[in-house]
Amino acid sequence: MNINPLPMISVVIPIINGEKYIEQSIQSVLAQTYHNFELILVDDGCADDTLRLIEQFEDHRIRLIQQKNSGLSGARNTGIEVSRGFYVALLDADDYWAPEKLSKHLHHLNTHPDVGVSYCPSLFVDEESQLLGVGQFPKLTNVSKQDVFCHNPVGNGSVAVIRRSLLNDIGYFGLNQDKYRKMYFDESLRQSQDIELWTRIALTTQWKFEGIIEPLTYYRVDEEGFCVNLEKRLHNWKHAVSQNYFRDPEFFKKHYTLAKAFQLRYLARRAIKSSSRIAGLTLIHQALYCDLRILSQEPSRTCITFLNAWLKLLPVKLYAYIDKSAIAFFGHKKIS
Repeated sequence: MNINPLPMISVVIPIINGEKYIEQSIQSVLAQTYHNFELILVDDGCADDTLRLIEQFEDHRIRLIQQKNSGLSGARNTGIEVSRGFYVALLDADDYWAPEKLSKHLHHLNTHPDVGVSYCPSLFVDEESQLLGVGQFPKLTNVSKQDVFCHNPVGNGSVAVIRRSLLNDIGYFGLNQDKYRKMYFDESLRQSQDIELWTRIALTTQWKFEGIIEPLTYYRVDEEGFCVNLEKRLHNWKHAVSQNYFRDPEFFKKHYTLAKAFQLRYLARRAIKSSSRIAGLTLIHQALYCDLRILSQEPSRTCITFLNAWLKLLPVKLYAYIDKSAIAFFGHKKIS
């Protein structure tokens, strides 16, 4: 395959059995209004029809990398390792972008040289790509280390556009498939890899996190799959957090319970949305017990989650009516 001139942006999509949505993800990248990019597709051991679907795209900017299954972090690291752009944009295989995604982030990064990670709000969609009326609308400016750790403003794995020089600063050598290579995401983690990386960047570099106001990412929500094991998700979050504890023990002693409370609230909201009534109610009570500062820092969102958990105990039709009316009245809801 011919190597093209140096691209400005490298888009990395890690794929494991992604036949259901990979076409839409790829199409959303190829439809970008900004054209000077390469699209790196990392086949992380797909056993379905993904490869055939990829091969139907004839675009010189696409590069396909195939490897044995290494997990999400391993696939992302492979994509970043072979990428050539000045910026790296991450996209998961079941999500997709608005056409202006790359152009707006490129302008943001070019005009803000101190920003290392550019991100944006996300809109949530269902399996049919229908808007759910909820999304992630994080803090966009003046983002502190505490904000990164406690609130994860980046939000999900299909939002960030990262400066190459930042990746050079935080990369390290680790063991993958019996060989050492450059790593960025922690390959020992199976979940919460993003949180570990963002926290590491915040604690060890001077690069800023900053967002742009437009929601340019469409994040696909699989509520049933998400809520299969909420306890395991919380455990994996704790493990990811522990990876950076040694870097600044005092920071974690000061902010850990608040970050955990926000994580519990996030899990509660996802449980509520998937009709896991008891789980949602339990999790929001655990969040309040963990650290009441979530009430003072974000009173409206915390109270709404609390009330929503109790309302979920109402008959299904009555709750659905109230929920639909609330969305119509308030517009897009924040879920994180």
